[in-house]
Amino acid sequence: MRLTKFTHACVRLDDGDRALVIDPGVWTEPEALDGVTDVLVTHEHYDHLNAELLAGAVKKGVRIHTHPDVAEQLGDLGDAVSPISAGENRTVGGFLVEAVGGEHAEIYEGKPGCANLGFLVDAPSGVVYHPGDSLHEPGVPVGTLLVPAAAPWLKLSEALDFVRAVRPHRAHPIHDAILSEPGQGLVDRWFDMAGRTVYSRIPVGGSVEV
Repeated sequence: MRLTKFTHACVRLDDGDRALVIDPGVWTEPEALDGVTDVLVTHEHYDHLNAELLAGAVKKGVRIHTHPDVAEQLGDLGDAVSPISAGENRTVGGFLVEAVGGEHAEIYEGKPGCANLGFLVDAPSGVVYHPGDSLHEPGVPVGTLLVPAAAPWLKLSEALDFVRAVRPHRAHPIHDAILSEPGQGLVDRWFDMAGRTVYSRIPVGGSVEV
């Protein structure tokens, strides 16, 4: 199974004729959705959900799976949007998916206070975990962790603790568009030194096997 990294928090999984995209936001390259039948959206923020891009994809038959709160906000897209709740298992685009978590990490004084789902996707080398904007520990073995690298709600020490707590076989950074090139290098060195897992950065448009 191939995992491709797009800008910021968007990734794509391909396995034969199956394709699934998670969190296509406003910085996501449009080609991320080429040939895709299903999309997972962790939460409502624009860097994870590009409503215009999704509206165009829906016209081509793409289905969207997201938290009920977000599904309500996408009501104009009709039956193409399917609510999914924490603890629910579902086959999405041919992949077995479990939704976990439920809340966005706090930024400040209880804000943003919105829903956020993490997604566990079955893969040959162990589940791929995309936590969205949270540090929710899924409580199951994780093969590949997509670890948030930089955000208003995140400190590097918290991200490192998250990797250590989840104990994945390998980790790759996401949520990194706000980092400069030197900033990416600094974060990468810390994850490599202190993450206690096999860590590597996937360049935008690059892929790894999972």
